Amino acid sequence: MAYTAADREALERALARGERRVTFGDKTVEYRSVDELRGALREVDAALAREAGRPKLRQIRVTTGKGL
Repeated sequence: MAYTAADREALERALARGERRVTFGDKTVEYRSVDELRGALREVDAALAREAGRPKLRQIRVTTGKGL
């Protein structure tokens, strides 16, 4: 599915308002939780980045300890 910037904005507005129901044009989607809504927003961000030719952002975390 091709996402648009308007789809992303609708998801952001719903997240900011604490709503779980989002309307995209003539379709309405109700997410089960805020975490599911955040996941949808991440999916849209990744799809828009792929369409724009930007590489997927990666995060590397390093944890160290003394081993005691």
